[in-house]
Amino acid sequence: MALSYQALLTAVPVVLKAGNVPNIVGEAGIGKSALVAEVAKRMGAQLYTTVVSLSEKGDLAIPVPPLTSDSFIQTKRYGQLADVQFGYAHTLIEIIQYAEQHPQQPILWFLDEFNRGTQAVQSELMNLVLQRTINTLKLPEQVQLIIAENPDASMTGFESSTYGVTAGDAAIKDRTVRLVMRADAADWLAWAKQVDEHMNRPNIHPLVQQFISEDVTRLNQADLTATPRAWARVSANLYEIEKLPVHQQTAVALDIFQGDVGTELGLVFEQFLEQQAIHLTPAMIYDSQPVGAVVPAPILKQFTAMNEIQKRTVLASCLALTTTYPLTDDQHAGRFMQLLQTLSQDGQFALVQQIGHERDLLKQLYTANVAKQSPYVTALYQYLQQVASWSNQ
Repeated sequence: MALSYQALLTAVPVVLKAGNVPNIVGEAGIGKSALVAEVAKRMGAQLYTTVVSLSEKGDLAIPVPPLTSDSFIQTKRYGQLADVQFGYAHTLIEIIQYAEQHPQQPILWFLDEFNRGTQAVQSELMNLVLQRTINTLKLPEQVQLIIAENPDASMTGFESSTYGVTAGDAAIKDRTVRLVMRADAADWLAWAKQVDEHMNRPNIHPLVQQFISEDVTRLNQADLTATPRAWARVSANLYEIEKLPVHQQTAVALDIFQGDVGTELGLVFEQFLEQQAIHLTPAMIYDSQPVGAVVPAPILKQFTAMNEIQKRTVLASCLALTTTYPLTDDQHAGRFMQLLQTLSQDGQFALVQQIGHERDLLKQLYTANVAKQSPYVTALYQYLQQVASWSNQ
């Protein structure tokens, strides 16, 4: 049975606390690395990652010749022997140093793409997984291991898999807890709506969220071109495309999307964006010149020419980016209210209902209204109250 992202957030710590090694199996791009990062965050653990598929034999521990005369041992019958030492990889040195400096903090060492490493590399890692040792070095007790693998045809449920993997040793399978991960659209969409603390915007662009929610099979296509990771790239690219002039958006958008998710689905997504008025973005609405609370004439003309669904989509995108473009700013509040008033009564009421679920936003608007220092923010708050009252009429 396969587990969703949310279920694995519970299962992986259970396996770790039991003293076992989780082995997360899932398609490429499904979110295994993001899952491990979230587990580490929730456990308060320091995370280190080694991509096994990019490793070569000797990367973790390289034999080196004796460094001093004391490293030579004189024997009676076998002559002089060298007590060979080992030079360890920087990641391992960092782990040891961190463990010494933070003896009470858990440390997770994530061995990603384990079965895409060569047989020689996997063999070198065997003692690390099975015995927690690398040559003469024993891992600190606070260090716990997580491995991730792509499926191979020998695994139940993945008989048709075509990944270029090296089948793992039976001892690895016997000493680890295999947890199969599946793409779960509900989990992904819930994560997509969360705000990235560093970027001050949703993890995934609202229009990408809408595109996936309309047909969740788009999240993880069978040909492995469109994966959750690929859609994250689409989102990041879309945020940047929106900053370009319209003619540049038109010139490059389709090729970029097709490079992310394949020719067919990239075209479908580009057509979807055209229908949802990608060419009028929050950045264009709020940042366009001249500065002021009044929407510039070209933007207003473009907006009023849209149909009702397109207008609501654009304003919903504005609501999704209130951390970047707060409605407590007079210019943003004035422009948003002006565009909101071009919608039908039903359209305005639906959008205000959506705002009603954003308690933090309402609290901010209420506080600004009480202060009476931002006239357009006050006007917006009072207008939202007026629209909300229409349900009682």
